[in-house]
Amino acid sequence: MGGAFFASYLIGLRDGLEAALVVSILVTLLARSQRRDGLLPLWSGVALAIVCAAGLGAILTYVATSVLSGVRLELFEAITSLIAVAMVTWMIFWMRSSARTIKTELTGKLTEALGLGRFAVAALAFVAVIRESVEMVLLVFSAAQAASETVAPLLGMLAGVVSAALLGVLMYAAVARINLGRLFTGTGVLLVLVAAGIAKYAVHGFQVAGYLPGSTAIAYDWSATIEPASWYGTLLAATINVTPSATVLEIAAFTTYTIVVLILFLRPAAPRRAVPA
Repeated sequence: MGGAFFASYLIGLRDGLEAALVVSILVTLLARSQRRDGLLPLWSGVALAIVCAAGLGAILTYVATSVLSGVRLELFEAITSLIAVAMVTWMIFWMRSSARTIKTELTGKLTEALGLGRFAVAALAFVAVIRESVEMVLLVFSAAQAASETVAPLLGMLAGVVSAALLGVLMYAAVARINLGRLFTGTGVLLVLVAAGIAKYAVHGFQVAGYLPGSTAIAYDWSATIEPASWYGTLLAATINVTPSATVLEIAAFTTYTIVVLILFLRPAAPRRAVPA
């Protein structure tokens, strides 16, 4: 349970921090512009996003536990894992490119939303939070399936979100002084490894379902060395899906994703060209 809890805690903390940062910026902008009348629709949009994400999690869990079984279940879990990897990859690079300009962009969008009315403010908050919430639900669902756990990932995600909310309160007072580049780089690298593990699990699911070859081509088998039920075995499996045994194709997917995404993510940003007069 410890490993699955910790993995989901990191996911909840990462995505919760991004959502809390956006909400903190929006609340700060409303307070500074003396538009506190926009706080109620803002929090309404946040609440609606959380409810929608919780509904998605309930639907995924119901389908996985009550509707599908056998090969269809493996295929369903593999597809949802791929969706989770695609979403988190897009989010990692979006946050990397937007870290320096996110506050300016949000200021412009909020100013426009205030001019359109309360519904527009609620919609802005909803879109900002639902993006992180859906990503978090998909990642935690995939991590839960990979770790064969049900309760621990949910508790870990909730604990991570609560921690992010508490940090969000602190960020509200210091949002202007936060180095967003360093914040998103550190959490981004960690999330790349988590996403690589989920990609590995997706390949495993497709192999079990018979949609990918190589299910018998074992790359390694450390079953005699790593006890799957031990705390370290559970931690490795739940965080980055390092299992006691894996196929060649699983290792290839994990390694390729990690190397390619980390190189692209950590490369220096291209200098902006000066606009000719």
